[in-house]
Amino acid sequence: MADLFVTPHTPTLGVGRALRVYAIVKALAVNGPVDVLYARFGADEPSPEYVDQPNIRLHVVEPSRGARRAAAAARAVLAGTPPKIARTVSSEIGARARELAPAPGTGRIVADATGTFMALRGLILSHGVVYNAHNLESSFQDSLGADRLGSERQLARFERRILGRAAESWMVSHADVAGALALCPGARVRYVPNVVDVAGVTPPAPPPRTGVAMLVADFTWPPNRQAVRFLLDEVMERVWRELPEARLRLVGRGLELDGRVDPRVDAVGFVDDLEAAYADAACVLVPLLAGGGSPLKFVEGLAHGLPVVATPLAAQGLDVVPGEHFRQGEGAEAYARELVAVLRDGAPEVAAAGRRVAQERYSIGTLARLLTPGAPLA
Repeated sequence: MADLFVTPHTPTLGVGRALRVYAIVKALAVNGPVDVLYARFGADEPSPEYVDQPNIRLHVVEPSRGARRAAAAARAVLAGTPPKIARTVSSEIGARARELAPAPGTGRIVADATGTFMALRGLILSHGVVYNAHNLESSFQDSLGADRLGSERQLARFERRILGRAAESWMVSHADVAGALALCPGARVRYVPNVVDVAGVTPPAPPPRTGVAMLVADFTWPPNRQAVRFLLDEVMERVWRELPEARLRLVGRGLELDGRVDPRVDAVGFVDDLEAAYADAACVLVPLLAGGGSPLKFVEGLAHGLPVVATPLAAQGLDVVPGEHFRQGEGAEAYARELVAVLRDGAPEVAAAGRRVAQERYSIGTLARLLTPGAPLA
C-alpha cells in the first residue's frame, strides 16, 4: 500500500495550509509509504522535515507559464471551475500524477484543495480521488468582498460537484462535515481535523509573562487581514488603557500594514523559526470574524501550552470549551477584557488544559488513526 498526495505548492512548514498538508502527509506516513507530488511554487525546495522522513518520497514538477497555463485554466473553466480556482489548475501535475498513481485498491490518491482535484479529474473514474478541503469555501465567501473566489451560488454548485465525485472528502471540522453533507447528501465525508506535531513541542511551564500577545497567521488570507484590523482598530486601544506596556506581535507571511502603527505593535512578518516566536509570547490570539474550518494557529497555541484568546467563530470548529481550554471574547470590548486578564494575571490552568486537549484530539497520532485505511467515515 502506498498513498499519493498531490499538492500545488512546494511542501514547507509555514502556517495555515502548509501546516495542514504537513500534518496529513506525516499522519499518512505513519500508516505506510506516501508519494508526495508537488509543483515547485512558493519555495524552491521542500522543508527538511519532509526530506528526513523515511516513508515520504518527494516528486516535483515545474509548473507551466504563459499560453500552456492559460489553456489549462480555460479547460478547467469549461469544466465548471470558477476562474480564480481555474488559474491554479496544472496540466503538469495531472500528467505526472497519472504516472505515479497507485494501482486501484493499493493506495489512495489525495488531491490537496479544489484546483488540484480538477487537475486530477482524469483519475476520478479509474482510481478514485480523495479531496482534501481546507474550508467549505461557499459557506463564508459572502463575507470576503473583492477577495471572494466567486458568488456563493457558483461556489456551492462547484463544491457540490466535487463532493459528489470524490472518493472521500476530508473536512477540517464537524461543522464543515455537516455543511458538506447538507450541500451534497450522500457524499463520502471524513472528519480530518487540523492537527500539529504536539510531541515535537515542549511548552514552557508556566507560560512566560512577557506582556506579548501574538497573532500568527498567513496574512494573504482575507479573514486574517480582517482580524488584524480588528485588533489594531478596536481591541488594542482598550487593552492599552489598562496595560500601557502590553505589546502586540504579528507574525506570518504577507503582512502589510497601512498608515501609521503604534510602536507597541511588533510587525514581524515572516520568520524562519516560529518556535522562537512562541517562546517569547505570553498568549496567542485568534480573533477571527470571518472564515470557516478550524484555525491551525489556534491548535498551535494550545500545543505550545500558551493561553489562547479567541472569538467564538475561531473556536466553533474545535472540540474546546471556553473558560476551560481557552479564553473567549465576542466583540471588541469583551475580547480586550479577556486579553487584559490573561496578560495581567496569567492563565496557567487554561494553558495546561489546552495542551492536554491538543495531545488528546489534535496530534499526529490521533490523525493517523483517523486516516487508517478502512477507518469509518465521520
